Amino acid sequence: MMLITFIFLIVGVKLVYLQIIEGRSLQAKALDQWTRDVPLTAMRGDICDCNGALLAGSNTTYTLYVRPNATTDKTLTATAIADVLGMEYEDIYEKVTKKGVSEVTIAKKVSKASMTALIERGVDGIYFGRDIERYYKYGNYLSQLLGFVNADGDGQAGLEGYYDEYLKGQDGKELTETDLIGRELSGDLSYLPATDGLDLYLTIDSTIQFVAENAVNSALSEYSAKSANCVVMNAKSGAILAIAQAPSFDLNHIDRSDVSALFAKMKLNAITSVYEPGSTFKIMTTAIALSLGVVSEKDRFYCAGGRVVDGKRIRCWRSIGHGSQSFAEGVQNSCNCVFMELAERIGVERMYDYFAAFGLTEKTGIDYMGETSSILLKKEKVKTVDAARIGFGQAIAITPLQLITATAAAVNGGNLVTPYLMQEIKDKDGRTVIRNYPAAKRRVISEKTSATVRSLLKNVVSLGSGKLAGVAGYSIGGKTGTAQKYEGGTIAAGKYVSSFIGFSTVEDPEYIVYFMVDEPQGYRYYGSLVAAPYVGKVFSEIFEYKAIAPTASTVEHSYGEMPDLVGLTAGNALKTLNAMGATYELSGSGGYVVAQYPERGEVINERSVFLITLSEE
Repeated sequence: MMLITFIFLIVGVKLVYLQIIEGRSLQAKALDQWTRDVPLTAMRGDICDCNGALLAGSNTTYTLYVRPNATTDKTLTATAIADVLGMEYEDIYEKVTKKGVSEVTIAKKVSKASMTALIERGVDGIYFGRDIERYYKYGNYLSQLLGFVNADGDGQAGLEGYYDEYLKGQDGKELTETDLIGRELSGDLSYLPATDGLDLYLTIDSTIQFVAENAVNSALSEYSAKSANCVVMNAKSGAILAIAQAPSFDLNHIDRSDVSALFAKMKLNAITSVYEPGSTFKIMTTAIALSLGVVSEKDRFYCAGGRVVDGKRIRCWRSIGHGSQSFAEGVQNSCNCVFMELAERIGVERMYDYFAAFGLTEKTGIDYMGETSSILLKKEKVKTVDAARIGFGQAIAITPLQLITATAAAVNGGNLVTPYLMQEIKDKDGRTVIRNYPAAKRRVISEKTSATVRSLLKNVVSLGSGKLAGVAGYSIGGKTGTAQKYEGGTIAAGKYVSSFIGFSTVEDPEYIVYFMVDEPQGYRYYGSLVAAPYVGKVFSEIFEYKAIAPTASTVEHSYGEMPDLVGLTAGNALKTLNAMGATYELSGSGGYVVAQYPERGEVINERSVFLITLSEE
């Protein structure tokens, strides 16, 4: 009796284990054995701009399956498929008559019209699964930002990858009961419906994006550059309104034969690459020095063409020097000597504290894959000569987005914002599921200091090297940048990064525009001549699009025709330009003028910026 009781106890325990603990798993396995399923792919969510304009969408296609054991007239079925889809009859018949398989795939990306035509033929044994084909409305527009999906429709790069969990939805199935060899049994079909993905609405404004795209493509062509990049951001909120990069590629025709080359093309330079900012970084030094009270607008400085720091002479970009100048004039002239002295007054400890406050020691936190952080010397290893170089934008490497975000803090009243791309996420019924509510991270400088920075940078555009970024009648501030590139730890001859960062209006900044041309070819490599004019074009079209009226007179005073300066001594040429009140860049340090821009006889005005090339020493 004890033995029998023990045996029944074991059997009882086993039954409990199988029916209760393992019940659901075994039931699922049984269901898998007596049913056949056809996948129903979820519709991927759309990606739209801030106004609801479609950027990335999905088309529905179908995959055709045949179940040989459920096909009564295999010849009829093969003939119908061959006729409707234009395929070879023999290939289809071989699949339809294949033994030992429950179902076989005949064709993918079948159109709805073809599917309907096949169904109307009345043949049996055929089944259709819904597939989703991703398409991008503008092809090579916003390519690096949007990214792409893989063959299974999963986000693989860019925003497609970053927001994949919201966009992809949940696939469903169509289930049919079958017998042991896969023949369909009479009965109702069962559906596990697919749950479509959510729609992603970006901060990108398509109209402003088109303006930026046109600008970078024009710059790439004009200067035969390695790349050209433009970012437009709301200075108050951090919303990215446009982010364009050239060269680009067509998202609808991606070459996947070389994966490493594909992902190299996918790098979004503004977010994933670091550069020496050059003179655009002087905005940071200016803001820090003013905030600490180590300089005032009326302080005077002297530039002799260079400054000796730690026994090393560091040259100003203007080798003949700027002479005596006020701090405001030093900013307007972008004088390296002024900013070297400011760096010394600030000191390494306080300089790095402000770098952290401005977000330059960390990633910005933008909602995008692969953001890169800055490259800074370790604070304890920074020498005085290093700090002097950092003061005017050398010996430091940051992403363009870090520069834009920090500059926004310097001019928007002192608040550091987090740049962002997602405005909101909605379901297919238009209900908001997630919405972005931007908020300032922290206050970096006072409103008073920020106002002073804006005033100084306005002079750069109205009176200094940033004139070509100006738009007649509008209040714009900004800063030029021309940085040398390094290869193998040494300066790469003839390779520069030309940039300009500008904002408008000066009184209440809303738009901030950064434009960068990497390795422009030719002698006009200065940011004032290469990048600044494109920022002016971008601002001009934004003002027109947003119907922003000018606030000042649009009359420009003509200087007449450009005089011939070639062959003159440097002194006489500069004397002529100074008498005109002209703004100019100098290349070289010799005693005679060997080239000029604009060319002799070209019409010039008060917004012209000149380039004088001197002979070699």
